[in-house]
Amino acid sequence: MLYIWIFLISMIPLIELRGAIIFSQGWQLPILISYIICIVGNMLPVPFIYLFARRILEWGKDKKYIGKFFTFCLEKGEKGGKKLTDKAGNGTFLALMFFVGIPLPGTGAWTGTLAASILDIDFKSTVVAVSFGVLLAGIIMMTLSYVGFGFLFG
Repeated sequence: MLYIWIFLISMIPLIELRGAIIFSQGWQLPILISYIICIVGNMLPVPFIYLFARRILEWGKDKKYIGKFFTFCLEKGEKGGKKLTDKAGNGTFLALMFFVGIPLPGTGAWTGTLAASILDIDFKSTVVAVSFGVLLAGIIMMTLSYVGFGFLFG
């Protein structure tokens, strides 16, 4: 049952794999199995985000109850995309990978994929870059969680 929880947590925007791995270690689940489950959960929404999120957000940005949130999401994606292109130049693939892979607030697979769709980066490059970024973020969080919780529960 806890594996289902970390799978679902890893799909939540802003929390994603980063938070799910921390939960898995707080629940003292095996790290490698947790890592794999969290990667799958974090990557599952990526194609849907790429293909549909931008259209849905643009449709809803002027709606009464959801407009502010949808506008916030669009602006977040545009800001992330602008950061990527400003810093990357021709190295957009690597920039996207590191944007997703460095576990800082607001830089996960959801934001990276939305930014890539706003920048019109092709689907295949986006999925591969985001995949590598999620793997990197997972390794970083797995290491930090394992060390941190190992210290606590040692």
